[in-house]
Amino acid sequence: MKQLTYLILFLTVSFGFAQKVQIMDSLVVNDLEEVVVTGQYNPQSVKKSVYEVTVISQADINRQAGNNLADVLNQTLNISILPNASTGKSSIKMFGLDGQYVKILVDNIPLVNDEGFGNNTDLTQINLDDIEQIEIVEGAMGVQYGADAVAGVINIITKKSANYKWQIRPYLQEETIGDEYGWFDKGRHIQSLSVSNNISEKLYANITATRNDFAGLWGDKQGESYQYNDGKRGYEWLPKLQYNTKGMLSYQAENMKMFYKFEYFNEKVSRYDSVVRENYNPSTQTRNPISSDEIFTSQRFMHHLNANGSFNSGILYNVSLSFQQQKKNAETYNYRILEEEKFDIAEFEYESRSIYYSKGTFSDFLNESAYDFQVGYEISQNEGYASSISGDYDGENIRRKIGSYDVFASAEYVPNSRLSFRPGARVFFSNKFDTQTALELSSKYLFKNKMEVRAVVGTAPRMPNFTELYSYFVDANHDVRGNEDLKPEEGISAFIHAKKIFEFQNNFSLRSKLSVGYIDVDDRIELIIVNSSPLAYQYTNIDKYKTWNVSFSNGFMYQNISGNLGISYSGVSKVLEGRNYDDDYLKALQLNASLSYSVPQWNTTFSTYFKHNGPEYQFLQDQDENGETILIRGKQDAYSWWDASIRKAFYNNKLQLTLGARNLLDVTRVNSTSVSGGVHSGPPSNVLLGYGRSYFIKLLYNLNFN
Repeated sequence: MKQLTYLILFLTVSFGFAQKVQIMDSLVVNDLEEVVVTGQYNPQSVKKSVYEVTVISQADINRQAGNNLADVLNQTLNISILPNASTGKSSIKMFGLDGQYVKILVDNIPLVNDEGFGNNTDLTQINLDDIEQIEIVEGAMGVQYGADAVAGVINIITKKSANYKWQIRPYLQEETIGDEYGWFDKGRHIQSLSVSNNISEKLYANITATRNDFAGLWGDKQGESYQYNDGKRGYEWLPKLQYNTKGMLSYQAENMKMFYKFEYFNEKVSRYDSVVRENYNPSTQTRNPISSDEIFTSQRFMHHLNANGSFNSGILYNVSLSFQQQKKNAETYNYRILEEEKFDIAEFEYESRSIYYSKGTFSDFLNESAYDFQVGYEISQNEGYASSISGDYDGENIRRKIGSYDVFASAEYVPNSRLSFRPGARVFFSNKFDTQTALELSSKYLFKNKMEVRAVVGTAPRMPNFTELYSYFVDANHDVRGNEDLKPEEGISAFIHAKKIFEFQNNFSLRSKLSVGYIDVDDRIELIIVNSSPLAYQYTNIDKYKTWNVSFSNGFMYQNISGNLGISYSGVSKVLEGRNYDDDYLKALQLNASLSYSVPQWNTTFSTYFKHNGPEYQFLQDQDENGETILIRGKQDAYSWWDASIRKAFYNNKLQLTLGARNLLDVTRVNSTSVSGGVHSGPPSNVLLGYGRSYFIKLLYNLNFN
């Protein structure tokens, strides 16, 4: 495998020098044709892309009043959002694989988070206020984007220019949380201000600040000030307060573009214990109820410097340098409820990771129209503490380093305007793991009848994370350990997409797409039982996953009406410790639909979004009567998600009002036996997926002048 990779790298570069390079896109495209950057040598139209790229536009984000990535991806086919009311996080699942296998990028670089670098991302921590569009590529993208890009890549493209000398854009957004709302103690309250300035013809600056106060869902609970020990103190969904500040400075010359981005993110999640200690004093017949609470604070700093353009020789380059840091602190304290007083306060930094990162690509070495090739590198140095899974924060932090040093190359051969091929390979070097490889072959063919066919076969490894490598939580009641001998997982996928545009009379058009995909993951890492008495767990490479997927989607436009209707059907199988479950695929069905109707004379757009998630099954680990690890079959019931909004502009589009509702079908808990209860508890009878029907209003003001 490694020898084949080295050979492809060598042939890719050699063939490039022998024939040459360059399919330049003029970027003069039809207004309706989207321009994408994910996986491209240069930004170009979706039609010219060798990959099938799904685009969520800024207009879609605005119609949904999406503030974070979870708000928007919740309606996307083949993707499931997994919220966690007890931690405040929302993770992603794509083709049955969890967030460890999905690479999330911002302007082509991975984003650090509590548990990973580009993967395991908490979607609620990604703010969308400065976003131009979101691009999704399905399948393994290991050559272009490295480790962990097994199920696919989600690339968030930020704004880097403005149409006016000055743009000032404040907005307010108020939401109910279920049927709960109050000015301060209930509901969701968002305030944001963005200021952009074209300083000169070459220089542009932007700064955005956003505050997002999610006051939590009370539900059957009674909040922080409840003083009785009957299990009702606290919140059903934890309160969460976020501050996000972003800044950008970009420079554009004739043959070069540069930008520097800075981001500071701060999140505070509060957890209030349901156990209340009465502290009754018989002599005075008074009570002094006390509880033990926690506050978790996450901080993220990101610096990103990018330069792209061409040298005097004509060689194109795109180089990024980044430093990112994510810290997580815990504050534990006892709380006198009646006096509203904290005491016995202790603060700990229990998670921290700093990442130095650089990626560069170089292309257009020769001057030929039929062939292009690209070489590149990607370097990251990840240093930090192992993630805590125990809730015990006063242990000694053990700092670890994981470095990766990759080189990659790909070639694009375009014999004519309809056909293109792109082979590629990457070699992964690391201070921790053995050398890994990734291979890829993509192709595209455009038929004369407006039918497009794209196919891609690729591989990508998934590297063990800090928790899997270095966790250590052992006491009288627990034994959970990481494993420094873990090896990377190996993932391979194959996807084929067929898309055709139909045009009819009366300005009616239909864009249909049929996609078929297959993903195979070897050496999957699981937390398994390694000893039954006493009970002990450890992360181990023990099994493999196989998933297949068929999806069919149709987007249509007719005058002022546009919409989409899609269906996806998939299956997942698992092999555990040599026991094959290939004949027992776990099937899953998804349906989604959207419809928008614009009334130009009213400056109003009506939109609705619907997604049905069919019953979902999952293999869970258990023990038989002999203490052997076995797989059991769990099920989560079907549920549907329906959102709707009305967006209206006033005063020449200066004032924009959006009214809407989320979760109109009032989904809260869904019956489930497919979620493990963890190391010390059985599986729950239901899972909390939503906080009920909620309503929102967003008021945005555009102040533009030259």
